[in-house]
Amino acid sequence: SENPSVTLFREYLRIDTVHPKPDYDAAVRFLEHVGTDLGLACQKVEVCQGRVVLILTWQGTNPRLRSILLNSHTDVVPVFEEHWTYPPFEAVKDSQGNIYARGAQDMKCVSIQYLEAIRRLKTEGKSFARTIHLTFVPDEEVGGHKGMEMFVQRPEFKALNVGFAMDEGLASPSDTFSVFYGERSPWWIKVKCMGSPGHGSRFISNTAAEKMHKVINSFLAFRESEKQRLKSDSSLTLGDVTSLNMTMLEGGVSFNVVPSEMAASFDIRIPPTVDLKAFEEQVATWCRGAGDGVTYEFHQKCMDQHITSTEESDPWWKAFSGVCRDMKLQLKLEIFPAATDSRYIRAVRHPAIGFSPMNRTPVLLHDHNEFLNEQVFLRGIEIYARLLCALASVPPLPAEG
Repeated sequence: SENPSVTLFREYLRIDTVHPKPDYDAAVRFLEHVGTDLGLACQKVEVCQGRVVLILTWQGTNPRLRSILLNSHTDVVPVFEEHWTYPPFEAVKDSQGNIYARGAQDMKCVSIQYLEAIRRLKTEGKSFARTIHLTFVPDEEVGGHKGMEMFVQRPEFKALNVGFAMDEGLASPSDTFSVFYGERSPWWIKVKCMGSPGHGSRFISNTAAEKMHKVINSFLAFRESEKQRLKSDSSLTLGDVTSLNMTMLEGGVSFNVVPSEMAASFDIRIPPTVDLKAFEEQVATWCRGAGDGVTYEFHQKCMDQHITSTEESDPWWKAFSGVCRDMKLQLKLEIFPAATDSRYIRAVRHPAIGFSPMNRTPVLLHDHNEFLNEQVFLRGIEIYARLLCALASVPPLPAEG
């Protein structure tokens, strides 16, 4: 009695693609089989050893037109099974139709919704001028550096001739649907403080710890100001402010030894409205203010701040938003607070929207007991089918002749 689309979704959820050893081969085999069943062309691109991007293609009637790209990632984040009500890779469905599994929201649901939307359109005998490509990429959950970041530089990606892309968004607990048109830039900074060592019984001057104290105070004071700015202005979302968290603290060899070096690591996410050069100068000022021997280095420094147009004059957004109006979907436009593969697509100058059609659903990505209700999942297929009809039918643009 279960809807076949739901059954397929649960089958995909049972494939263990959790880090640090995701079974990518099993996921690619599964998705390739579904694509072949749908009559889609298949291509596999190994961007580096053991990291394959699967491309499924529904050819349009005018392949010269720019294509629609539907992107999703196959990997999922680790789980702490002792905190789960049901085993996280069994895709148990409870009496309310909630399907519990790692990846239920992030983002195996979207992968299957794409495929099932295409199944529905093909069954209805539809065809479109624009080609639709589906890409299933590895390693998004560990930064995408051996996935989409490499893929967008390859000739196989350029050959896709992308006009407009969709990727993951977030669930929304309210009636609204979140739509993400840009992302904050992730900066991972490690600050090192060098100082005078000595015996733990003495008042050593110019210690690394004293300098680190000043660094931490400066960074966390800024954190508090951004936190209060978000709290005091109801028009702002998390993606509109800069978040900053100290995530690692290192130093010391023994209780009775004053260390000569300490280090602190910070995860900073900066909205596209912020001048990145000015912000780095602020970081440098905080470090200089802590004293001599204080340096910083980047372990990640994203400088791309491209956003996707949400103006009604933009043909892609007009097609997307028009469907949402027709379906009476209330949209909430936001900057994505974390980071997805959309940033790599935008960095090579392609418009991309982050959208996972999951309203009235708690945000549980990376959380214990991640679930998605089967009715929300099925509604998402209907939404994607309507969106694909509109996007793949966008008339030729001036640049396309």
